[in-house]
Amino acid sequence: MDADRSTIWPYDANGEPGDFFYARYAHPTGAAAEAKLGALDGGDALLYASGMGAETTTILAFAQPGTKIALAQGAYFGTSVLLHDLARWGVTFVEYDQTGPPPADADIVWVESPANPLLTVPDWDALRAHPGLVVCDATVSTPVYLKALDEGADVVVYSATKFLTGSHNALLGATVTRDPVKTAALRELRTHAGIVASAQSSASLIDGLDSLEERMRAITVSATELAQRLEAHPAVTTVRYPGFSGLISFDVADPRIVETKTQTILNATSLGGVRSTMESRHRWEGDRIPVGLLRLSVGLEPVDELWADLEQALAPT
Repeated sequence: MDADRSTIWPYDANGEPGDFFYARYAHPTGAAAEAKLGALDGGDALLYASGMGAETTTILAFAQPGTKIALAQGAYFGTSVLLHDLARWGVTFVEYDQTGPPPADADIVWVESPANPLLTVPDWDALRAHPGLVVCDATVSTPVYLKALDEGADVVVYSATKFLTGSHNALLGATVTRDPVKTAALRELRTHAGIVASAQSSASLIDGLDSLEERMRAITVSATELAQRLEAHPAVTTVRYPGFSGLISFDVADPRIVETKTQTILNATSLGGVRSTMESRHRWEGDRIPVGLLRLSVGLEPVDELWADLEQALAPT
């Protein structure tokens, strides 16, 4: 889709602003992308300059000094880094095992389905029984595999940079809600803080959503096969795969050797593109994850080509 990159639009004949007047409030390409994602996820979507922009807006919209957040263990490490930064404003957090019930005294429960990179999934029955605000990062599931609002989440967060756009060509975040009051609170803070998505990134999301279902089904077939082959490989000690989507994590003795030997699979950060990527996560996350953990994001290359690349990289040197 061609993006409307304008930042201003004229008032009407009576001098009144229309739906679009200044891009920090809204713009046509962003509105079209939000409508498309919202329809897919069953709620009202809003776009942000990045996934972390979406997370920041969500926390600032619904937390205040004294708020306690329960964060899923093994969830995206950037979320915990952000929460550490916000501690100076009186927001506290604890990490908990999301396969069980969250702390009863948490004001906000922040889960990730599946958690990146440990790939656990939350206990939705326990979340539905919890009185706090439930936020679900569904970046890896996408709406193809999870409608988190149907499961009891109040706010769904995406790094749309990943599978939703699918091409490593846009930095973008999103939230989806069904409560008009919550949507309005997120929109107001996004506008005031200027954490808005560009028209170009919004256009990339529209294009990505057109192929999302087909891409995710194909990626899942390949990832399922690769996870099974990795399980049987003698150089691999642990394999984590939730059974859907394209993220696999597995442990080896020396991840740096393996990640730098692949050729088809790009040794790079991030995930969710049509080009497969793999990296050691310990360099970023430290001892919160195993030293030998490699995160593999499966793309659309032929599965046998990907396996041949992994097999030669896992071979003894």
